[in-house]
Amino acid sequence: MLDELRYLVLIADAGTFTSAARHAHLSQPALSAAVKRLEDAMGARLFHRGAGGATLTAAGQALLPRARAALAAVEDGRRAVAEVEAGESGEVRIGAGATACTYLLPPILAAYRKRWPSVMLRVREAFGDQLEAMIEKGEIDVAIVTALPRRTPQKPYDWWRDDELVVVGAPGVNPRTAGWITFGDGSPTRTLLLARNPGAQIVMELGSIAAVKGHVRAGIGLALVSRAAVAADIGRGALVEVDLPWSPVMRRLALRHRGTDRLPPAAARLRELLVQEMRS
Repeated sequence: MLDELRYLVLIADAGTFTSAARHAHLSQPALSAAVKRLEDAMGARLFHRGAGGATLTAAGQALLPRARAALAAVEDGRRAVAEVEAGESGEVRIGAGATACTYLLPPILAAYRKRWPSVMLRVREAFGDQLEAMIEKGEIDVAIVTALPRRTPQKPYDWWRDDELVVVGAPGVNPRTAGWITFGDGSPTRTLLLARNPGAQIVMELGSIAAVKGHVRAGIGLALVSRAAVAADIGRGALVEVDLPWSPVMRRLALRHRGTDRLPPAAARLRELLVQEMRS
């Protein structure tokens, strides 16, 4: 049944039986037979097939997230067993936004690596919706996500820490005429900026915190960023904090996962280290 569920996910992602069969290294008749077995087991048709490809039926759409969860659970179990058999080794996959990856995680991951040097750490940078999808698909173990206004993270999660966002500009910047430099659509920081300042004129959309800071230091515009990201720049006078009526903005960061009981041992140890950092 696991293979059949894997093929369901593969077809849903690929959009056609032909492409899915190629990725699965199966003949198309063999893939179709596997889907037929799954449909028989579920008692429902799972795909509409037409000239445009394969689309999920309502029953297929209901099954898809549960198929992803089942496959992720099996992979979690496999990794947990492998880590127990290997002793202190293993792998941890963590995802976070640009600020957390650049400024918040490095000292924690360094402490983890010092304590468990045989564990492989894999870090992926992405926006909140992308991180949620990675958690659902079992591609990462823990994600650091932002709780946006009127939108808390999906459960399960642990509240991690508050992160203060401040408005910065180059020395001498005129906040009345300066435009805004921020990240692209999907960025929680951009969402918070537009929630507090709906009329913000965005003059640049950039992909990294370093690029945002570099253009702000050059005097091109203002940015709303984590204080952790600009503390050193403010300290040496390269940037100044701009006082606006709606700033600073406090955001809450959470540790998103699929459940503490489903984390492999190495990932569970990282979660505990992050939670300890929150308490200290």
